[in-house]
Order: sequence, then C-alpha cells, then structure tokens
Amino acid sequence: MGKVISAHAVSVDGYITGRDPGPGQGLGDGGMLFDWYFDGDTPSRVFDGFKLSEASARVFDDLAGHVGAIVAGHRTYVDSDGFSGGSPHPTAPLFVLAHDRPAAASASQTVVTTGIEDAIAAAREAAGDGYVGLMGGGVATAALRAGLVDEVVLHQVPILLGGGRPFFQALPGHIRLRLVEAVAAPGVTHLRYEVQR
Repeated sequence: MGKVISAHAVSVDGYITGRDPGPGQGLGDGGMLFDWYFDGDTPSRVFDGFKLSEASARVFDDLAGHVGAIVAGHRTYVDSDGFSGGSPHPTAPLFVLAHDRPAAASASQTVVTTGIEDAIAAAREAAGDGYVGLMGGGVATAALRAGLVDEVVLHQVPILLGGGRPFFQALPGHIRLRLVEAVAAPGVTHLRYEVQR
C-alpha cells in the first residue's frame, strides 16, 4: 500500500492561496506560489508544459510520478473550476471530499460524502501501490486529525502573502514531524517531512 502525502506550495507565512481565491480566480493574488513550475529549463517527466529548475524537477517528478490517486476538498475543487471535469494530475483519478455531490462533478470524478477515512480508503484502492495525494488545507488537516498522513511536503516559496487560505487548520494536538529531505532550488525550498506516530 502506498503512502498518503500532503504536498502543497506554501508561502513562508503558511498560506496556500493569496487573498480572494475562488471560482475563476484560482489562488486569488497568490499565483506566484506556482512560478517555480515554469522558471527553469528542465521539462517535467510527469506534467506536460512544466519547465522547472533541475533541483525542483527531481523533487517534483519523484513525488508526482508516484501519485496514483488524488483526494481534493470541495473548496479546492470549486476554486479550481472542477478541474475541467478531470483530475489535477495527468494519470491519477480524482476523489472529491464533499458534503453533497457538486453540480459540476463529471462521471470520471468520484465524490465521497461519508468522510475523510472513506475518501482515502477509496483513493488507496484506486492507487494500488501508488501514493494518495491530498489537495487543500481542510483535507490535509482532516487526514492529519485521523492519523492517515504519512508525509507532509512543503514547497516553500520565499514570499509573505499576508493573507489567504492557510495550509493548516486547527489540530487537536501536536503532530511531530521528522525532516527527510530539504532541497534549496531557485524560487522554492522543498521540505519533506515524515509524520511521526
């Protein structure tokens, strides 16, 4: 069974969007969180059109190449315009955690309304030996609360956004992490942590 990972581009002050994210606006004024996807000359082996620095390509493709399914929260789904009926990953199926089925959900997207445990279980089955990637601060926090996350990956961009949606929401207690890898790259520092149990 593959790992469950939460990997997000994040500002130094902990935001995964800028101000005023939403449908048609994506990350609001926080689009620079993803500039590192396109600021290099090394094409991604997983995502067409991404040209990263050599260091970022190694880290990004290592993670993205292992992803077998994605679980996204409802707000992330809506803000991303339903991923145009597909998935944010070129080969991994999408599972949307929501209270009700979003009107825009396509037949190729699986909506789970019975909680984070069921969403991750369904994604794990689809992923096989691949990783389950988590998208959105609410999904990441719910999975951490449930003890289901194996790794937290921060692609930390050197900017203070001063507002937006935070990566982490309130947790019931401390969660200890062990640094597995730190890679400094142009425009981003990749920090990979193992969740200690």
